[in-house]
Amino acid sequence: MFERSHCSAAAALLFAAVVVPTTTKAADFPAKASAPTAVEVPFFTINDNRLTYAYQFTATDPGATAKTAKQVYAFTHFDAWAYGTNLFNAIVLKSDHADPSAPCLKAFQGCAGATEMVGNIRSTFGFNQLFDTKAFSVGPLHNVSFEVGADIETENNAVAPNKRAVVAGLQFAFDLPYKGFFNVAPLYYQEWGHNAFLSSTFLNSIGVAGGIPDGEVAFRGTWAVETNYYMDFGFLPESLRYFAISGRAVWIGPKGTGTSLVIPGNIPTVVEFNSEPIRLTFDASKAAWGPKYSHFVDVWVAYRYWQNKFGLDHTLRSACLGATAGSCTESSLYSGVTVKF
Repeated sequence: MFERSHCSAAAALLFAAVVVPTTTKAADFPAKASAPTAVEVPFFTINDNRLTYAYQFTATDPGATAKTAKQVYAFTHFDAWAYGTNLFNAIVLKSDHADPSAPCLKAFQGCAGATEMVGNIRSTFGFNQLFDTKAFSVGPLHNVSFEVGADIETENNAVAPNKRAVVAGLQFAFDLPYKGFFNVAPLYYQEWGHNAFLSSTFLNSIGVAGGIPDGEVAFRGTWAVETNYYMDFGFLPESLRYFAISGRAVWIGPKGTGTSLVIPGNIPTVVEFNSEPIRLTFDASKAAWGPKYSHFVDVWVAYRYWQNKFGLDHTLRSACLGATAGSCTESSLYSGVTVKF
């Protein structure tokens, strides 16, 4: 869902996604030449790599804790070529002791904080570029693209998740003032995973018959919508144009229970809403060294909101209630530093 630049995802997939500001537009990507030319066009019109360190102050982990600080380490790659764009995020999140790693089920029982690893990729193929036309640029609509992608996630906690997901659909890219953009992508979403608490071994250990032999779940296909935006503060005087605003939101539809077996407490999932509605970025390198070094070092602060985390109904699921009430809703300040290399 990334036309000229990008922002995290996703996903549960875009914990530390980085906006890569650029004035390059998809319509400006090299088109198929009508005649031989001596001018050599580079394969990538954008090739951007960044490292991020961030801190999330009040994150959550469903069934474990409604408040855990997380340190976030991320690598982000973004490129644009003649027919579209590619985004790759690799993210490591380290919880404090309130969110324990396996085998602990509760905090402060001698286990370290859990470590979560997330990866996602999104690729777009612009219709204007594929068909060598500008028919998909109308008014503020900049382009329409075919989008595909995949997500993976694992964590060394008691649930032992092992998420794999694929998406496919369309992206609609719109222009905003001051070199900004707004992208929206309606998608098909399919997810598989693992839940140790649904395994036969665990359920039999607590006196419940049945369960899934290996704990592997396969959710039914559903819909998803991914959006993101970015805009410079171009209305400020040139000497103060160090700030930008960005954000993202992802909705994932109900995806069932992950199994055809009837397992006590495993009620159907509901609509999941994962968002970073606002991020304020300060271009520290431009302020210190001038426009030549714009966005080489960004310092940013954001707000993160995630309701029905992982699709768990925050009003009904036992993991979201009782001693861990609030753990399926994340509302947190989020801040970090991003360095381009």
